[in-house]
Amino acid sequence: MSLPPIFSARSARAAGLTRGRLRGHGYVRLGYDLTARLDDAIDVPERLQLLATVLPPDAAFSHATAAALMAAPVDAPVRPHVALTPRRVLPQGSDFVVHGRRLEAADVVRHGGLRLTSGAQTFLDLAPGLLPQDLVAVGDALLRGGHLSEADLLDRLARAGRTRGVVRARMCAPLLSPSAMSRPESLMRYWLMTSDLPEPRPQVPVCDHWGRVVAHGDLGYPEWQVLLEYEGRQHAEAEQFGRDVDRYSLMAAGGWLVVRFANRHVQGPTIVVDRTRRALISRGWRPARS
Repeated sequence: MSLPPIFSARSARAAGLTRGRLRGHGYVRLGYDLTARLDDAIDVPERLQLLATVLPPDAAFSHATAAALMAAPVDAPVRPHVALTPRRVLPQGSDFVVHGRRLEAADVVRHGGLRLTSGAQTFLDLAPGLLPQDLVAVGDALLRGGHLSEADLLDRLARAGRTRGVVRARMCAPLLSPSAMSRPESLMRYWLMTSDLPEPRPQVPVCDHWGRVVAHGDLGYPEWQVLLEYEGRQHAEAEQFGRDVDRYSLMAAGGWLVVRFANRHVQGPTIVVDRTRRALISRGWRPARS
């Protein structure tokens, strides 16, 4: 007996497939009593495409599932999250998490052939469960990827009423920037903006003697010629290391003080804020007296 791409347990039994065989690597469970051949679901988006065929037409993938598909810095959950219009009985399944949501047309987008909650709705949905700095990192990534705009976010938050997480979302919204190129940069910027230090500028241009832009700093303070750089793993590669030497030489030649941070330095705000403070003071900045 030939099975379709998606089939029930009854069809599997008729085809001679045992439960043990279905739990093997050749198949993936979509939901209650529905299985798909793994050949038809080789990656996450394709698996979600199959899962969408067993969901109501108003369903949209949401929360961390939507955020991960839009390349925000969150881990894709093992059980996909789905938003549905509230009804008397929400469909449940061991392979997905359902959330009741009254979504307007603006709150749903199509991305990669899937219905997802919009960037603004996803930002709001994630607000209750993320620390503020992590929410800012998500918002920065959504802005950078073109999945969110300031106008769309303001509109969604204006309609949010007393939705859970809206206070945090409204607090973080003004801190977002599409110029942050990575999660660590977003974290650093958040910690500095919420400290008593001046607000840093992202992607600060560095010019040579003739006024030509020769490099950019991740974050910086042009008034005091202080730059902050995050060094990820890719900076250890030989080719990247050579480019970094050129950049730092050009920065130093232009009179900039470069403070470099690695992953172990951005696990909390203390080191970032303290070293930035010391660098600024060395260049003439003084905290305002109360």
